[in-house]
Amino acid sequence: MEQKIIFENITDLNLKETFHCGQCFRFAENEDGSFSGVVRGRAVTAEKNGNTFILHGAKEADRALWEDYFDLHRDYGDVKRKLSDVHPIMKEAASYASGIRILSQDPFEALITFIISQNNNIKRITGIIDRLCICFGEEISANVYAFPTAEALAALTEDDLTPIRAGFRHKYILDAAKKVSAGEIDLESLRGLPYEDARHELMKIKGVGIKVADCVLLYGLHRLDAFPMDVWMKRAMKELFDGMDPAIFGEYAGIAQQYIFHYSRMHPELFK
Repeated sequence: MEQKIIFENITDLNLKETFHCGQCFRFAENEDGSFSGVVRGRAVTAEKNGNTFILHGAKEADRALWEDYFDLHRDYGDVKRKLSDVHPIMKEAASYASGIRILSQDPFEALITFIISQNNNIKRITGIIDRLCICFGEEISANVYAFPTAEALAALTEDDLTPIRAGFRHKYILDAAKKVSAGEIDLESLRGLPYEDARHELMKIKGVGIKVADCVLLYGLHRLDAFPMDVWMKRAMKELFDGMDPAIFGEYAGIAQQYIFHYSRMHPELFK
């Protein structure tokens, strides 16, 4: 009998919007609209039918892990109502991208992922991560690989990383892996640090600037007060919100960021 977990009455979750918004790169869409991917060494296929959410291949014993990963305990309807009160454009953006949720990813995977993402496009990022997992991750089923551990990557050289074709990022990947595996950077401890202190710790890693640090805090450590700003987001804030400080979005700034990013990307005419 197939292993699966069924979640009922799940609203405000659109798998395509969530997996395609640039926060993760290990879920691929299938022909039937489901998505297959690997999370914390577990391979699953996610399917949404109405308000029923099914994770094929997931063990019931891992239900709490998946509830956490998809942030299912959070009332995103309430979040959208609160954000909509901030600004009329925010209300429109929250309504437009109503199915995005912030995933709670493994912090080390998020760190390496967003180091790889620098000056890169989604197709190439996905390819590099796939090759990284195939070359250095544990095979958990036929041709399905877990994300490599910090210890596994820390033992490598830049030459070892040549097959993943990440270029100048090789040295940054190794520096991150070595600092994490040696305990020099304790990622889990960053959940409880003041925001600026947590960002400062991450920026001790070579190649990690403000934007990458903010992505790690939001997508890997679920710090929803993080608001990653790339060139596109800076332009969106200037054009749509009169240059307002992202702090106006408060404790849900990271969710607001995703709504704004998706809305802006789908409405290029706003930036002519």
